[in-house]
Amino acid sequence: MKTNITYLIAIILHVAIGVLVYFNESLAKLYFVVITGYFMFRIITVPHHLKSFEVLKACAYFVGAEVFLRATHGSISYEAGKYLVIVFVMMGIFYRGMSGKAYPYFIYIMFLIPSIFVASTTLSFDANFRTNIAFVLSGPICLGLAALFCYKRQVSFGQMNQILLFMVLPIIAHTAYIYLYVPNLQDVLTSTASSRAAAGGFGANQVSAILGLGMFVMAIRLFTKSPSLGLKLLNGGILCLISFRAVTTMSRGGVIAAILSLLVFLMFYYLKASYRKKHEIFLVLLFLGFSLSVTWVIGVQQTRGLLNLRYENKDHLGREKEDLTTGRGELLMDELEGFVSQPFLGIGSSRAKDMRYEIEGQGVTSHSEFSRTLAEHGILGVIILLILLFKPLDVRFTNRQNYYFFAFLAFWFLTINHMSMRIAMPAFIYALALLHVTHDQRPLYRQQLTALER
Repeated sequence: MKTNITYLIAIILHVAIGVLVYFNESLAKLYFVVITGYFMFRIITVPHHLKSFEVLKACAYFVGAEVFLRATHGSISYEAGKYLVIVFVMMGIFYRGMSGKAYPYFIYIMFLIPSIFVASTTLSFDANFRTNIAFVLSGPICLGLAALFCYKRQVSFGQMNQILLFMVLPIIAHTAYIYLYVPNLQDVLTSTASSRAAAGGFGANQVSAILGLGMFVMAIRLFTKSPSLGLKLLNGGILCLISFRAVTTMSRGGVIAAILSLLVFLMFYYLKASYRKKHEIFLVLLFLGFSLSVTWVIGVQQTRGLLNLRYENKDHLGREKEDLTTGRGELLMDELEGFVSQPFLGIGSSRAKDMRYEIEGQGVTSHSEFSRTLAEHGILGVIILLILLFKPLDVRFTNRQNYYFFAFLAFWFLTINHMSMRIAMPAFIYALALLHVTHDQRPLYRQQLTALER
């Protein structure tokens, strides 16, 4: 009961944060300072054996809060979310060390460096060298360091649920902010294109991705942390509220990533469940399907049918759009051509964006981390991708009970192929897949001896 009350208070607190920041955006900076100080203090002061857990909670919270802080100008810099995750995992490595078997991720980080030297000779004169390199490499470096820290680090399923909770709480605050920012979608939606206005005044792709993460986490909580009907209704309601705002950004990537990753999670969670638990999973799945269907119908009604047209790849007049990928396919082909032209060391970090600026007059950022890695790192990029794809299998071979493993990898893979690594989220989600997750130890109850037995 106490745990449920604490959970409810945490939700109410974060709804209040979203409301307060909407009415006074300068409070976002105070929010940033307070949470940064809080997690720094916690990591430094908690007992040694809890430091890893505290680091993971701190990283998770800033992953969830990053886009909210960007949208409200609360961060000290645009890339602050990634930098803080890097700082936290470095503190974790300092206090708790890392596994010697994680060395491929050290190689991965080293293989990112040559592209900086190549970029120093290939970037155009007008390009801001430091800013461009930081934007492109902060995500991959964040992933590498988080992977070094997380690789085969042991956490319990209970702790994993806590980590995911810390990730979704700031997303709840962000959702509350968006509802206040756009109370009536019909005022801002006039086409089937991704809508910055409907996303709360910030990039729809990033907002869709982080709300998709919220959908994914709340759906997991519906199956794993909702033992009572009240909690099922609460978590289902929050899931529907987040889902509604995710789909009505009209940016599909985050929503599709969330749904596909959830299906992967459910497949492995169902396989690990007992017969009685499987029956409960089926009933919750029916509840989930009904709830999301109602949410979709309301979304279609609120967008005057534009939502259906968007997911059917049609414009507001019902005409089929020629390009399903909204330009992403062309960007991917351009980057593969860059790899073919410079297959050894690549064209250099951020050069793919720079080349598009020279040719087309606008520097469109890559949406696929895979093609960008190949183009900008060459043959080293091939090795980088092989490490990322195959090294996690080591963890799977020794920890088959972890039903999060493939779901996290799926979420990472789908996210980096629709929005690259613009935010810290895919880097940290990948690292979570590397944790060694174990069942919670049950406390031992020792019967006290009577005076006669002693």
